[in-house]
Amino acid sequence: MQTALDPNLLVFFEGRYCTLGEAKVGLLTHALHYGSGVFEGIRGYWSEEDQELYLFRAREHYDRWKSNARLLKMDIPMSAKQLCDVTCELIVRNHLRSDVYIRPLVYKSRQGIGVAFGPESEFAIVAVPFGSYIDSSQGLRVAVSSWRRVDDNAIPARGKICGAYVNSALAGDEARANGFDEAIVLTNDGHISEGAASNIFIVRNGQLVTPPVYDNILEGITRATIIDLGRDMWIETLERPVDRTELYVATEAFFAGTAFEIAPIIEVDRHPVGTGAIGHITRRLQEAYTEVTRGRTARGSHWRLPAYREAGVRSVT
Repeated sequence: MQTALDPNLLVFFEGRYCTLGEAKVGLLTHALHYGSGVFEGIRGYWSEEDQELYLFRAREHYDRWKSNARLLKMDIPMSAKQLCDVTCELIVRNHLRSDVYIRPLVYKSRQGIGVAFGPESEFAIVAVPFGSYIDSSQGLRVAVSSWRRVDDNAIPARGKICGAYVNSALAGDEARANGFDEAIVLTNDGHISEGAASNIFIVRNGQLVTPPVYDNILEGITRATIIDLGRDMWIETLERPVDRTELYVATEAFFAGTAFEIAPIIEVDRHPVGTGAIGHITRRLQEAYTEVTRGRTARGSHWRLPAYREAGVRSVT
């Protein structure tokens, strides 16, 4: 559970810095009624040793956000580099010295009644202190949802479109109401798509297996990171359709995403995954991911953006 947000937190809203309490949208804003927004999620990791806050793959996230915004005919009038600069400035101005989550949001801002988009749009960036999204330290017990993933020809999952996440909320709420930690959703043809709000990997015959981009998944940046880390460990990743029953015969499984990071799955539909404990490959990937994101290794240094250094400020206690 995340702590209550401070209304005095500084945010970037409609082209200016203001407090979270001042950042308001109108009741008739198009995105509020019709879900016509596109968001991103970026993690930042505080290093006490380095006195630095490392933003993980921020440029790639902002590139994806700008690309996805075009699906709804919205243009974000800043480069990925400029957006990174704004983010670093928010961290400095708010004196953030903990792990953080950054939420960029671009949305259709026309005021009125009617589904038609209109040309107006605005965007905002918020950086908040953030711990674990879900406690997966003992492994997660999950269920395959009765809700199917929205199709690319309906609302493209790759777009991180706000309204599409009602699909995720329905699946996740169903799982929790039935006593599970999280949900797995299927495509309309019955293959595994992803978690309610994360990508998914299984381990079979010592290989990582993950659904392909054409099975209505988010083209995840954490997913790509894990494939790269696996390659460094000589672990092959197969991107192919995954049958539901493969979840029951896999030796390991885990969710992957910016919020989830790497979250082990130890049970699916009350079937134990492998031995019913967190698997060896999952543990190795978790350790490698932590080392990379927190700047404890030279590996992946090009993925880390040091916020205080980038802003030209030395963090002090």
